[in-house]
Amino acid sequence: MLVFKFGGASVKDASGMVNLANVVKKYEHDQLLIVVSAMGKTTNALEKLTKAYFNRDENIYEIFEDIKQYHYGILNELFESADTVFDEVENTFVEIDWIIEDEPHDDYDFIYDQIVSIGELVSTRIVAAYLNKTGLKSRWLDVRGYVHTDNTYREGLVQWDKTKASINRDIPGILENSIVVTQGFLGGTSENFTTTLGREGSDYTASIFAACLGAESVTTWKDVPGILNADPKFFADTIKFDELSYSEAIEMTYYGASVIHPKTIKPLQNAKIPLLVKPFADPNAPGTVIKEHSNSIFIKPIIILKQNQVLLSLSAKDYSFISENHLSGIFGLFAQNHVKVNTMQISALSFTVCIDFYEDRFKKLLQDLGQHFRVKYNEGLTLITVRHYSPASLKELTAGKTILLEQVSRNTVQMVIK
Repeated sequence: MLVFKFGGASVKDASGMVNLANVVKKYEHDQLLIVVSAMGKTTNALEKLTKAYFNRDENIYEIFEDIKQYHYGILNELFESADTVFDEVENTFVEIDWIIEDEPHDDYDFIYDQIVSIGELVSTRIVAAYLNKTGLKSRWLDVRGYVHTDNTYREGLVQWDKTKASINRDIPGILENSIVVTQGFLGGTSENFTTTLGREGSDYTASIFAACLGAESVTTWKDVPGILNADPKFFADTIKFDELSYSEAIEMTYYGASVIHPKTIKPLQNAKIPLLVKPFADPNAPGTVIKEHSNSIFIKPIIILKQNQVLLSLSAKDYSFISENHLSGIFGLFAQNHVKVNTMQISALSFTVCIDFYEDRFKKLLQDLGQHFRVKYNEGLTLITVRHYSPASLKELTAGKTILLEQVSRNTVQMVIK
């Protein structure tokens, strides 16, 4: 039994859908569960729609119409106008109509999950319909009935026992007769509300299903030849890894490598299921295999960039030392506001952290911290993480830059720069 995950870039247009079907055709004799992301940049567009709705902007319906027309354009290239998939997609989009007709709920994260999740629900309707049209018998499945989470919106925590029971109750029988097509990124609460698992969470969804079903492997189909040592959008001389160990992949994702969701590896490692990262444009290419043991030699360092960072420094209002009691309270506020720490440094009188900038969460965090500490911060920064570094590589990366914070360990250097 195999699990495939197709990202947004692989289903961004009609030709991508045709290519997806061609890839799946090669495995039609295997039991296959397919996890699909939203099409193209739909998640970004739905985030824009969510913000416009929350702020009651005038362009809500214009944004929504653009999203719908993008999908209908792809549908018109793939299907005859009488195909039932048009109704299925329209009925899914209606859920957004119902939401934006009302005044916004005061919990932004809740609204976000109910709206942004529509991208995956629509894309999988189209994928399942197209596979069936090409003769690949497929069944659409609503992941929200199988991946169960708590009520932490935008960062749903998976309830593993309940999830595994639901998956193993139904899905093995379905796989005996058809391909399963389901959504990445989404989960469901006990109150039947939608949650999301964090941006780029479709990889994690694939690993959840694979771990619960005891899959032979997971393959995530990307717009890159495999896992590279750096992002080719920023570095011209990247190299591909043929294989990586689970532990190295976990380190990379922890520090922000966007090719795999950070939570993806652990369920696969526990079940000893290999993860293959392959290019959807060249399905016969070897890609990268992530497995228990690897003989990787790091000819070049691994470089991970995180942009749009904030460097936040706290000090006690009474000039006292930063103690364990202070740190306990600080981390409690970070957890309460769902803000993750990317790197940190402590001195006698200050505590400095680098975090991702999300405007709504950051404003609330500042309010909470300001009640107890003096707060200073810098915005618009970049966090560079370098693994298996050399002095020459660090010098090249920081040339002409100002380093605001630096952390060095045996294998890893982190630098916040502007």
